[in-house]
Amino acid sequence: MAEETIYQRLRRQGMSRRQFLKTCGVLAGVMGLQYAAPVVASGLPERLARTPGPARIVARALASKPRVPVLWMNFQDCTGCTEALTRSLSPALTDLVTNAITVEYHETLSAAAGVQAEENKQAMMKQYAGQYLLVVEGSIPTAADGVYCTIGGRTAVDLLQEAAAGAAAVIATGNCAAFGGIPMASPNPTGAKAAYELITDKPVAHIAGCPAIPEAFTGTLVHFITFGALPELDSLHRPLTFYGQTVHDRCLRRPFYDAGRFAESFDDEGARKGWCLYKLGCKGPTTYNACAGLKWGGGLSFPIQSGHPCLGCSEPNFWDRGGFYQGQSAPVGRPTITAAGAALGAGAVLGVAVALADLAQRKAIG
Repeated sequence: MAEETIYQRLRRQGMSRRQFLKTCGVLAGVMGLQYAAPVVASGLPERLARTPGPARIVARALASKPRVPVLWMNFQDCTGCTEALTRSLSPALTDLVTNAITVEYHETLSAAAGVQAEENKQAMMKQYAGQYLLVVEGSIPTAADGVYCTIGGRTAVDLLQEAAAGAAAVIATGNCAAFGGIPMASPNPTGAKAAYELITDKPVAHIAGCPAIPEAFTGTLVHFITFGALPELDSLHRPLTFYGQTVHDRCLRRPFYDAGRFAESFDDEGARKGWCLYKLGCKGPTTYNACAGLKWGGGLSFPIQSGHPCLGCSEPNFWDRGGFYQGQSAPVGRPTITAAGAALGAGAVLGVAVALADLAQRKAIG
């Protein structure tokens, strides 16, 4: 018997076709998809499927694919990325991810523990060999034969390599998994390494940040579900859609930076008026992330908006670079945005616009 597709599951749970297309439109916008030629989505009514638009690209995938099995491994981490993901306030996106994946193993979220959890993980890796998505949270210690992080008597290195062997792709979420994070900071007593240093034969995407922005993770996940592959990545393996621009590029304090108005301390007049925090150590001009666009708490705010300088947590070695509150006497030159990053950033906005326009034209569909 064929496995239930994502669309079939959503419909069985009561989601209408209108709600389904609206969800697909939002997801298409998050991924920055553009208009495409008409496609026929197997499993969808023809009047919904044989139409152009980015939402139909997502609809086609969700109508023909079963849920993606996910194996989530935690190593040297604080579980902050898991915490951030569970607190995402994007209902449509969160609901889809809940229905689009099946988390087969997660030491924090799984109901099972001990022998039951381990048996389920082993069965899952065998059943879905070459199909499942491996998510890594935390760095991996390698010093002293890996004794600094062991689970069930096995080292993190051993567990990671076993899990990666049968994975279709890997997502390293958070700075620790992507770049080593705080555990790898000098003097790095545990010999902590990033996931990509130990996984060299699989595609790896880095959702950098401390913690990672939930929508950056879920957007990358949905891209994999839709296209069966990771999105276009930058030179540090970060998805260009979310890491193609600096925090500074879209910062709400950018006008003050351009006008040369900087807060000199956290309690001076400039700080109270919302002036640029560059002289207080803000790393926004050299940090690539979507904080200023996606923000946190369902788009409510982000560190700079709340009055704290960017620490550069989505960049390699952000902890060792230090100088969190050591400002510069003069502003840096304007950063250069890569053509690909600028195009993808604009594409994300355009994707949302065209998806919403497409939905508005078809209000009669229910």
